[in-house]
Amino acid sequence: MKAKALKRGRTRLALTALMAAGLLTTAIPAVNAAATVAPRIDLKVLVLDDGGSAVGAIVAELKNTGVPYQTVELGATGRPTIDAAFLSDTVGGRPRAKFQGVVTPNEIPFGSADAPEQAALATYEKTFGIRQVDAYTWAHPEVGIDYTDQNGGWSGVLDGVKSQVTAAGKAGPFGYLDGPLTFEDNDPAVPESYGYAGHPRDGFTSYLDAPTGGTLLGQYTHDGRSELVVTFAYNQYQEQFQALAKGMVEWVTQGVHLGQSRNYFTVHVDDVFAPDSRWDSVHNCTPGDFDCPAGGATNPDIRMTAADAQYAAQWEQANGFTLDMVFNAGAGEEWKSENGGTDALTTQLLADKAKYRWVNHTYTHEFLGCVQDNTVVPWQCKKNADGSTQWMSRADISAQISQNNTWAAQKSLPVDKSELVTGEHSGMRVLPQQPDDNPNLAGALADNGVKWTGSDASREPDQRAVGAAQTVPRHPMNVYYNVGKAAEMTDEYNWLYTSKADGGSGVCENNPASTCMTAPLDTATGYQSYIVPREARTALSHVLWNDPRPHYVHQSNLAEERILYPVLDKVLGDYKALYADSAPIVNLREKDAGTELGRRASWDKALASGSVTAYRIGDTVTVQAPKGVAAPITAPEGTRKQLLLGTTAFGTPYAGQRSDWSSPELLQSAITLKLPA
Repeated sequence: MKAKALKRGRTRLALTALMAAGLLTTAIPAVNAAATVAPRIDLKVLVLDDGGSAVGAIVAELKNTGVPYQTVELGATGRPTIDAAFLSDTVGGRPRAKFQGVVTPNEIPFGSADAPEQAALATYEKTFGIRQVDAYTWAHPEVGIDYTDQNGGWSGVLDGVKSQVTAAGKAGPFGYLDGPLTFEDNDPAVPESYGYAGHPRDGFTSYLDAPTGGTLLGQYTHDGRSELVVTFAYNQYQEQFQALAKGMVEWVTQGVHLGQSRNYFTVHVDDVFAPDSRWDSVHNCTPGDFDCPAGGATNPDIRMTAADAQYAAQWEQANGFTLDMVFNAGAGEEWKSENGGTDALTTQLLADKAKYRWVNHTYTHEFLGCVQDNTVVPWQCKKNADGSTQWMSRADISAQISQNNTWAAQKSLPVDKSELVTGEHSGMRVLPQQPDDNPNLAGALADNGVKWTGSDASREPDQRAVGAAQTVPRHPMNVYYNVGKAAEMTDEYNWLYTSKADGGSGVCENNPASTCMTAPLDTATGYQSYIVPREARTALSHVLWNDPRPHYVHQSNLAEERILYPVLDKVLGDYKALYADSAPIVNLREKDAGTELGRRASWDKALASGSVTAYRIGDTVTVQAPKGVAAPITAPEGTRKQLLLGTTAFGTPYAGQRSDWSSPELLQSAITLKLPA
């Protein structure tokens, strides 16, 4: 008997040690079955979709952030019935809520307050403490707000309206926002946003106030339930939604969810050390390009000076922002040999080399794809006698990469050899002329240890493999490579975006992705008044949309009138005016952006396969993902991660939360987090 008792004692000690280490994830049945059992809350959001833009915007945010969700199309024939069995069940004797939050079109998604599905949803939310987002509704007492004709209420177009995040909003889910939030007004002739601003009643806490004092967004607590009530219309592309979307997700998930969100902004400056050709406003083309007539204007090329380089370094320091210099050393050496053998620009940039990040752009910016036939417009790939495509050789591509690296090493330039941007993203497919990658490209990348190579996000927005390397899609900024002055930029912009009747190319008339302007811009004022705000707004939209893809411009935009800076100043200025210090812009280098995109692709694949399990029981969160797939997790400050022995602080802080791409610790099959009390 003594030996058996000793054995049982050892078993208890072993179980205790395993539980402390987070290795035993199966719940041990309670001694008293009648005792209250904490429910299991699965980390997934239920979306009841009516096909409207508001629900669609929230779904886009969930997907973009990496939050698992299940959509039920309310109007679909044969859709599942939203009843108790659909919403909850029991797992291992423990009650389970299948969804941690619910997104609905409005407060009564099933059309009637006494509909059986409406009652089932309300009971579910009360039982498990689940929150509901009413994506878009009007101001009325059933959502805790007075009608708009009472107590100074108001309804109408919100374009240009400056709203204010309240103290409660800043103390709660919108603490990452600091300044006022202005609704977009992109076209004064077109109403873009509409809303209702009513006075809050008892139980309603406003998070976003209209100038009139009425609320536009807030929490309504009633009957044991909590709803996030939104009384303005929106879509996923509008800045006001993008700024609020993160807080909406944090609110409905109560700050604990799979997925994570950051605000990223990186700017690659291509062709550094090289000159860029200049736009010919007479022939509406760029000399040296294939559509420019022979014997046309011979405008001087555009190239930064030493003073431009000094200004770039000063601008960086003043703005706390690092530029990525994407360089062609050989082109710079050619320039120097053709201009007296000295180059003040190179001297200045090398003196400030530690102030920038540097990315290989090949030695002389050669086209690394097929051998081009430039005798026709547009150019074509040259063919061999058997009809096959003539390609640049592996050796020649490799030389373009390695010579630039060798020059960088001689100058002690801090280059990461795993990163590359080829000239014009060449070597990769270019539609329609070159539908396939150069088959010699992948080998040349491998020869030089390249793991990340830039691509054009406007053509290929998704990351893909090039041999053993991965692409890093880059957003082109609409500040053109062939301009150094505002008037030149505006002239070319007019050519591209006005109809033939207005003196433009008419390209915008035949391109479904483009819209013609109603009239050409004034070349003296159009850049500052029209182009800068539009391009800054586009870039800021990428920043607010959790998009790690770099943006790219050209060295010519830092030369002469330095026309890039007004765009960057507006992006950074508008961001800092809106966001708190807890949510700084994340300025990734190319390989880190590539890593982030790769992790997201793996995570999306895991979610689509149904191979992720994640739930919360009390203050413990458990996440299981396929082996080798890191899980993005967001949790409150104070959350700790279970180690083999003891715990450690989880993740890194951002926007008042902590988040990380996480994997199980040593000898663990699941990630275990302990939430703060």
